[in-house]
Amino acid sequence: MAFISRSKPFQWRARVYHSLPRSSDSSSFLSFSRLFSSIEEIQNPVANPEIQSTDAAKPETIDAANPETPLAAKPDTENLGSSTVTVGRPLRERSQRGKRQNHEKLEDTICRMMNSRDWTTRLQNSIRDLVPEWDHSLVYNVLHGAKKLDHALQFFRWTERSGLIRHDKETHMKMIEMLGQAQKLNHARCILLDMPEKGLPWDEDMFVVLIESYGKAGIVQESVKIFQKMKEMGVERTIKSYDTLFKVILRRGRYMMAKRYFNKMVGEGIEPTRHTYNLMLWGFFLSLRLETALRFYEDMISRGISPDVVTYNTMINGYCRFKKMDEAEKMFVEMKGKNIEPSVVSYTTMIKGYLAEGRVDDALRVFEEMRSSGVEANATTYSTLLPGLCDAGKMVEAKNVLKSMMARHIAPKDNSIFLKLLVSQSKAGDMAAATEVLKAMATLNVPAEAGHYGVLIENQCKANAYNRAIKLLDVLVEKEIILRHQDTLEMEPTAFIPIIEYLCDNGQTSKAEVLFRQLMKRGVQDQEALNNLIRGHAKEGNPDSSYEILKIMSRRKVPREANAYELLIKSYMSKGEPGDAKTALDSMIEDGHVPDSSLFRSVIESLFEDGRVQTASRVMMIMIDKNVGVEENMDLVGKILEALLMRGHVEEALGRIDLLNQNGHSVDLDRLLSVVSEKGKTIAALKLLDFGLERDLSLEFSSYDKVLDALLGAGKTLNAYSVLCKIMGKGSGVSDWKSCDELIKSLNQEGNTKQADVLSRMMKKGLGSKNEKKQSTVSL
Repeated sequence: MAFISRSKPFQWRARVYHSLPRSSDSSSFLSFSRLFSSIEEIQNPVANPEIQSTDAAKPETIDAANPETPLAAKPDTENLGSSTVTVGRPLRERSQRGKRQNHEKLEDTICRMMNSRDWTTRLQNSIRDLVPEWDHSLVYNVLHGAKKLDHALQFFRWTERSGLIRHDKETHMKMIEMLGQAQKLNHARCILLDMPEKGLPWDEDMFVVLIESYGKAGIVQESVKIFQKMKEMGVERTIKSYDTLFKVILRRGRYMMAKRYFNKMVGEGIEPTRHTYNLMLWGFFLSLRLETALRFYEDMISRGISPDVVTYNTMINGYCRFKKMDEAEKMFVEMKGKNIEPSVVSYTTMIKGYLAEGRVDDALRVFEEMRSSGVEANATTYSTLLPGLCDAGKMVEAKNVLKSMMARHIAPKDNSIFLKLLVSQSKAGDMAAATEVLKAMATLNVPAEAGHYGVLIENQCKANAYNRAIKLLDVLVEKEIILRHQDTLEMEPTAFIPIIEYLCDNGQTSKAEVLFRQLMKRGVQDQEALNNLIRGHAKEGNPDSSYEILKIMSRRKVPREANAYELLIKSYMSKGEPGDAKTALDSMIEDGHVPDSSLFRSVIESLFEDGRVQTASRVMMIMIDKNVGVEENMDLVGKILEALLMRGHVEEALGRIDLLNQNGHSVDLDRLLSVVSEKGKTIAALKLLDFGLERDLSLEFSSYDKVLDALLGAGKTLNAYSVLCKIMGKGSGVSDWKSCDELIKSLNQEGNTKQADVLSRMMKKGLGSKNEKKQSTVSL
């Protein structure tokens, strides 16, 4: 942004010309020509009598005691693309009374430029071109209005180094004050010590500011050094410097140093004032030096300095610190006896002292006396009295004090008082009064936090007033109070767990989930609340919502309860979703929970009825592996094994049978052999029979016959021959099998004469041994 100043009528023409876009369009040159001519008319008021009459208005001035008071209008501006032409009124002469000129137009513009731009050479040139004449009033007001301290310091140094102005004592003082407030103490010190080189004398007030600034920064030794250097530099030290030093060192508990400098001050012939003694008394009580404070009080009286209300307040507060309420009362009575009206500080201090001693009735008496005396309580008074009443169980009185505070629209300085009121009124069982506390906060524009609502919700739940608790919860959730990051008072588990449990048990789980999702955004991951949400959704027939909560708990590694899993699994099964129920069952087992027998049976039956035999088989395998309710569910086990065999999943069925045997559970193989043989599942029957023979399982002869008949009937003569050989090799004896001759005949017809011959000899041998056994039995 380029600024055109009246003080340089030709330079701005060149700058604007060079900033013009290089274009052959003649209209742009015509528009700028008109601009130049209009600005020249403004700069030459003789040529334009209208402007001349306007600029000749009576000059305005500002009060030197308040240079910030705005009395002039802002400069008129015209926007020219990226440039701005500032047309201001001519500078006004100083008034005869020596008041500061009103440079508000310039200072506002300069401050706006400094606040919005980096400190660069371009900014310096813009400021230089903007100001036609520099004076101390302008510099002072720019420093005062600057929002960036670094820019203010650079402006202060630049204006002097560039030869634009030589700063006076007031601008130096302003810069030192600003640097001291920002704790840029080295810069402030350098500016102060460089003043003699500029021909400016030091002022005691400047040293006082620096001493106090070092003290606020906690650098007491530097404050003392600055104070000591005042004498070396020829700056007279008055009571003002000593009082500032006393305040600095006593704030840090250096009471012995304060005594030494006090004696030194008196030795230099500087008489202490009432303010000095008030500072000393305050510091000694702060350092818990009661006897020293009393000696200084007596010294004050002996010097003929009468105490004022500040002195009495300091003494009363000191006695209260040492819990000497009798002496504090004497001081309070003495003050009133000398016709010194107690202030709100006096009454508040007495109330605080009585409450610290547990004398609540006396505190209330003083509070009533204060009101009857026409002294209005302030925020500190209420902040002192209300917690004491709550601690003493004076809830009726606390309620009345709160009403008084609301009527006067005074908010306490410490908002924790409202929490204490809520807890105390709730504990007393007065929920109506507790609710009024929340209304009082709204009246006093104190934002209610989640913790405040939590106290009310918790106690409404304890009182079985769940409908009121839900209304409070609706406000809390709707306004998203929980999500306010500036709040520090969070909702406790004792508040949100009961209301979540109630909502989940009464068909309002969705509302409970909205609450808890807001809590989770603040880092809450309560196990009990999350499990309640799972149970609630499951009861309401929303298993998918339950499973979402389950996944959240899994990601956040929050333990899941077995009961929540059971309800979720049953919810899935009630909706006809056995596959999801099985997934939930797997998650339950992964979390270390062991389902009971009935839950296993329910899931297996649901899967089986849904045609998911293999999935049911896998669940059955888990049940067998966990050894839970196997004997109780053997009928179901048999159905699944039969289904596996019938569907051709023979190896899987054999694996389940083997697992059962390993865990001590026997399977009715004869029934399975009978079923698969009758159904013509010869391969399944053959493998199942081989499985039984290899493991020497007990089988009935009829089972052998059924398998052999099924094989022979299916034309699988070699398979029948192989099985028959295995049976006879085990000594099971099937030589009386009625279809043996038919098998031999089939083998011969198929060209398997060798197998037929072997089988024929085996049968004869088996028949001969059988006859021998019969003869031996007869002879016996």
